[in-house]
This record gives sequence, C-alpha cells and structure tokens, in this order.
Amino acid sequence: MNLKPELIEQLERVLSSVEQLLPKAIEPIDWSVTRAANWRRHSFAGYLEPIEHIEETRLDDLVGIDRQKQVLDRNTRQFLQGYPANNVLLWGSRGTGKSSVVRAILNKYAPDGLRIIQVDKNDLDFLPDIFAQIRQQPYRYIMLCDDLSFEPDDPGYKILKSVLDGSVYASPKNVLIYVTSNRRHLLPEFHTDNLGAKMVNNEIHHGESVEEKISLSDRFGLWLSFYVFKQDLYLEVVQKTLARLCIENGVEPQWDEEMARAAIKWSHDKSKRCGRTALQFARHWVGQHMLDYEGDQVKR
Repeated sequence: MNLKPELIEQLERVLSSVEQLLPKAIEPIDWSVTRAANWRRHSFAGYLEPIEHIEETRLDDLVGIDRQKQVLDRNTRQFLQGYPANNVLLWGSRGTGKSSVVRAILNKYAPDGLRIIQVDKNDLDFLPDIFAQIRQQPYRYIMLCDDLSFEPDDPGYKILKSVLDGSVYASPKNVLIYVTSNRRHLLPEFHTDNLGAKMVNNEIHHGESVEEKISLSDRFGLWLSFYVFKQDLYLEVVQKTLARLCIENGVEPQWDEEMARAAIKWSHDKSKRCGRTALQFARHWVGQHMLDYEGDQVKR
C-alpha cells in the first residue's frame, strides 16, 4: 500500500511526539559502585540517575553541631545494623549544616552499605515506584528530601504523610526518610493559626489548623534543630575551617585579631553566623592569599 507523502509526514510527527512521552531506556543502577542517586522525572514516569560526585564532607569537618551529629550518627548505625530506627526531620536556619551532616553520614557509612536517594518535593508521588526498585536490594537507603517545605495545597504533603505513617505507601524495611527544612512543621505558620486555640483545664489545646500542620512533622521520630552560632562559636568554626583549607591548599595556617575582625564583618555582611558563612569566609581568605602570593612570585 502506497501512502501519500503528507500522510507519512503526519505519522512521523505523531511517532516523534509519542517517543518523547515514553520512559527513557536507562540501565539499572549498580549500587555496588553508586553511593547516591537522584530521582529524575521524565514525562509520566521517571528514573534513578547516579550522582557522580559527592562532596567529601566528614563529620569532623562540621563544628558546632556535636549533639546533632551524635544523634544522627547513632540513629543511622541502628538502621544499618537492622535495629529499630527513626525517620528524621532536620530543621532550622539556613546554612547551619543540615544537608552537610547527611552527606557526612553517607561518606562515613557508604562502605557499610548505606546509600542515599534524593527526591524533590514535586516527585514525592513517585515514592512507591522508587520503593519497588530498591525493596529487594541488599543495601540500606536514606530517602533524602532536601530543603523541603510545603504549601497547604501541595499534593506531596499527603503522600509523605502516608509514607511516614506506615499505611498505604509504607516504606520498605531498608529505607529511612531524612528531611531537611527551614520550617519546623514544614508548612507556613500564620498569626491567625492561633485564633482557634482554647484553654482546657489550664492547658492550651491547639485549633484544627495548627493540629493539621503539626501532624506531618510529628510523624518523624527524631527532630534535630539547627541554630545560628553565637559569635565565639562562629569564630571557632572560622578558625578550624581556615586551618583545614590552608592545609589542603598548602598554605601556612594563620589566625590573629585582624582576621577575626574580618570574619565578624563578613558575617555582618551576610547577616548570618553559621557554618556556611564560616566556610565562605575561609574560601575567600585562602583564595585571596594564594592569588596574592602567585602575583608576588610573578613580579619577582
């Protein structure tokens, strides 16, 4: 049967459109050599994409959050040993080490079979598909939702709530959920939320809107809070971070009152005393020092 050229052209356009909607042909991940992966949405489905480079953060590199490191480390070790362990909400001010401590935990325990899968808020409805892919794997997985927050009408809110509740979308035994967020309850809080509160027998009973917002965060077995540093602790973190970067780059470590004043001014400019600010100052100082030294060598 001979088809008209215009019909052939139309069929080719249709096939091309359908092909774009089909899932990509992706090789299964070799978890023996892959420590972490991202879930990538593609059309109506998605796939796990290996993360090639993971920042080599160590727990010892993170200063000023000793209690948080200890609690998360113990919970992860319980999980790796097959003992009962909790899903974790790491919440607090930006730049205070929430994501870094999770990366450090991965780097420490990857040789023991720990793996991480990062899932975006908009892809939480794919959690059952991800669970199906890793349920039979001999590894232990942290499902990481980084910098997570919801608006009241976000569809992923109820999916995550169901997963944490262990009901319809219950996670396999080899999966824990770790979430980082700037919001303690993962949802925006408004002054009007408190209007429904009542006093019953001298106890405050929250209104329905507050109870609904608390109901998600309350499903995490562990809450780890992260706060901005006091100035003395901030300067300690700056000094230790500077020393580490100097050693890594072959620069002689230095610290004096002038550098301390510069670090304080840097934190004022950034409006935040935290580990991220300390690291950014250390990078700035070490980089400038190396550039100036190279310039002096050229002049000579």
